[in-house]
Order: sequence, then C-alpha cells, then structure tokens
Amino acid sequence: MEKPVSAAVANRTFSKLLRSVREGQSYIVTSHGTAVAKIVPAEKHGGEMRSARLALLRRLRAEPVVKIGRWARDELYEEKP
Repeated sequence: MEKPVSAAVANRTFSKLLRSVREGQSYIVTSHGTAVAKIVPAEKHGGEMRSARLALLRRLRAEPVVKIGRWARDELYEEKP
C-alpha cells in the first residue's frame, strides 16, 4: 500500500524514505494536496518501465518515416521572439 507524504516532508526525510522504500514501502508524494509523484521500489517499477518502453518502441516502428530535409545548425538554435 502506498503511503501519502507531502513534498516538504519527503524533502526533509528523503534518506529515511529511501530506506523504507528499499524494504518494500511505496509513497505518493503530494504538493498542496495533489499527488505529483510516486516513490516505489526499483524492482517493482522495472516491469512497468519495460512494458512502457516496449509499447513506445512498437508505436515508433508503426509510424511512417517523415522526410523533413536538411537544416543548418543555426536553425536548430534559432531564438523565437
């Protein structure tokens, strides 16, 4: 089960949070009452990341290659007003 923790508390007690995450605890980090992040054990999250990566690769392979031509280096760093 994920425990809620405010961003301020997570910041002050980060080392302690990491130790408990290493033991299997998960946290939902909140900011002003809104969930903004999850802290979960790496092995728990690893499977989710692999499946998300595979889904992204499948989608990229399905998309057609778009020829956009060549551009100059200066165009890459052109400042917009």
